[in-house]
Amino acid sequence: MPETLNQHQPLDLEWLMDVVTRALNEDLGGDPGRDVTTQAIIDPESSVTGELVVREAGVVAGIPVIHEALSQVASRFSLDSPWVSTLKQDGDRVQPGDVLAEIAGSGHVILMAERTILNFMCRASGIATHTRRWADALKGTNTKVLDTRKTIPCFRELEKYAVRCGGGVNKRMGLFDVAMIKDNHVIAAGGVLNAIEAVRDRFPDVAIQVEVERLSQAVEAVEAGARFLLLDNMPDSGMREIIEYVRSEDPRPGAIALEATGGMTLERAAEVAALGVDFISVGGLTHSSDALDLALDLH
Repeated sequence: MPETLNQHQPLDLEWLMDVVTRALNEDLGGDPGRDVTTQAIIDPESSVTGELVVREAGVVAGIPVIHEALSQVASRFSLDSPWVSTLKQDGDRVQPGDVLAEIAGSGHVILMAERTILNFMCRASGIATHTRRWADALKGTNTKVLDTRKTIPCFRELEKYAVRCGGGVNKRMGLFDVAMIKDNHVIAAGGVLNAIEAVRDRFPDVAIQVEVERLSQAVEAVEAGARFLLLDNMPDSGMREIIEYVRSEDPRPGAIALEATGGMTLERAAEVAALGVDFISVGGLTHSSDALDLALDLH
């Protein structure tokens, strides 16, 4: 269940170290690599100052990338790591002109790390900004916005962290931690009950979620002991029918969690929440968010 995950977990710094290393290798052409423009034009001993600034309103995410990228570049070229003063925190709302961080130090280090920092932070902040729109649309309801596995390969840690920064909730992190029985699983197993029993037999320690498209499937899943149902691509009338059934079976808050999924829009968010679902999942949080416009301006 989403409630069993740590929704306040910070960004995994071990993951960040690894992915920044790979990003720098890609940009510099190896380790240590080179920046032919910066190293040709700027004296290696020269220092610069600058600011990481916001160009459009949004929510910031990915601040730890600044320190990690600068530190790694400095280490590669045996230079001092630049001084950094962060003025905003992940999850903060920002406006055009806001300064996220002040940076001073080696021009080589700062310019070599610039694009890696911006690539990570623009992506993460865009996701956080998009998620915040959903969280705001659901404000005042008992419904939370969930993410999905529709993430860029190898970027899931950052993207799901960004969802948390924007006020959203992480669902499962992958195929390993939660069993999600979908239509193809039901077909392969020969029914909802068979699928649930197969998972319980093989992996008794994992939570089970069941995707349903009609009332009869919901009844079968609940009778088999399912405590999390995904209402997939259903009209309001179909969702309402299942919600009424589920709440009549166990009216305790959260006893059987319900998630609306498929075709969700911001315009429908409050309307769907009013039906009584606990969650609305939105794949677009991670697969269709625009990058937030950030820039590094040197003085």
